[in-house]
Amino acid sequence: MGGGRTPGREALSAEEAGEGPAPVVLRLRAEPAVSAGCGEAVEAAVGALREGGLVAVPTDTVYGVACLAQDSRAVRSIYSLKGRNGTKPLAICLGDVEHIYRYCHVNVPDELLHDLLPGPVTLVLKRSEELNKDLNPFTSLVGVRIPNHLFIRELARACPGPLALTSANVSSQASTLTVSEFRDLWPQLSLVVDGGPIGDVQSPECRLGSTVVDLSVSGRFTIIRPGCALTSTVEILRQKYGLIPESP
Repeated sequence: MGGGRTPGREALSAEEAGEGPAPVVLRLRAEPAVSAGCGEAVEAAVGALREGGLVAVPTDTVYGVACLAQDSRAVRSIYSLKGRNGTKPLAICLGDVEHIYRYCHVNVPDELLHDLLPGPVTLVLKRSEELNKDLNPFTSLVGVRIPNHLFIRELARACPGPLALTSANVSSQASTLTVSEFRDLWPQLSLVVDGGPIGDVQSPECRLGSTVVDLSVSGRFTIIRPGCALTSTVEILRQKYGLIPESP
């Protein structure tokens, strides 16, 4: 995936790339890795994704693996990488709240979306006809992520469509907070974007992932996964918008 890279190593400082005091960008072509922090990393990631590759990316919660959601072959590759049950859905990742309306049927106030996103929350909404039919074909719903992380938002904005996003780990194993923690997956990736440690690697709470909440039924919400932002999410939904909680 994302083949054609010749072995070798190329380094370009952030100053040389015109990005100011951002971290150094490394391209490790024998071992796919890019240090996150400037436009060079976004460019490299977009190139890999357009070739049908899988790219490991930092988010605001844990490390993730992304592909182009409209690329059916790449979506299948994510399931193979994860050893994931084919009936477990993938979320899509977008750069901005306004993009949600293209891929989802929204039945909550726009202000609610902006109160929760960008942030460590996955909103489950009714999918639109714009989404790839091979992405989660077993459900009429889709989870939407807009992480509060500059790199992945810039990446999503630069891509020709939504990203499919999942955690960078084998299914049922712990979420990862550094790129070294999922090094066994590297051979199946086109690129690894290293944004450094995410949170406290010694804290189990930092591995909870996003809070997943179903907003597909008007006036109600269902917590699918408590995640790392449960209290604040429920407070916003109940107290500010008067939504009624339901059991999953």
